[in-house]
Amino acid sequence: MQRMGMVIAIKAEAIEEYKRLHAAGSAEVNALLSAASVRNYTIYLREPENLLFGTWEYHGADWSADAARLGQEPAVQAWLAQTDPCQQPLASAKSGEWWAAMDEVFHLD
Repeated sequence: MQRMGMVIAIKAEAIEEYKRLHAAGSAEVNALLSAASVRNYTIYLREPENLLFGTWEYHGADWSADAARLGQEPAVQAWLAQTDPCQQPLASAKSGEWWAAMDEVFHLD
């Protein structure tokens, strides 16, 4: 199992829309994430800095392959078409990185 954490900015004017989208959710996207071995997925919002922090556990063997398959799914693409306009990558994000990956420095079970 691998724990993952990522961060991205959210546009202030899009916070309510982002919350609305996630309150309704997408059962199809959730099922695809589960099929890709993603568990315990949570997104937190930090205001007034307007940051989103996402964390999950990956229980599969090849995250790159599973992530690539997810990216090809029409339901995931449709979901991202709704949520991505709400977000703004961090200036410190690597080239081509939307959500910026974070290094785990501590964990307690």
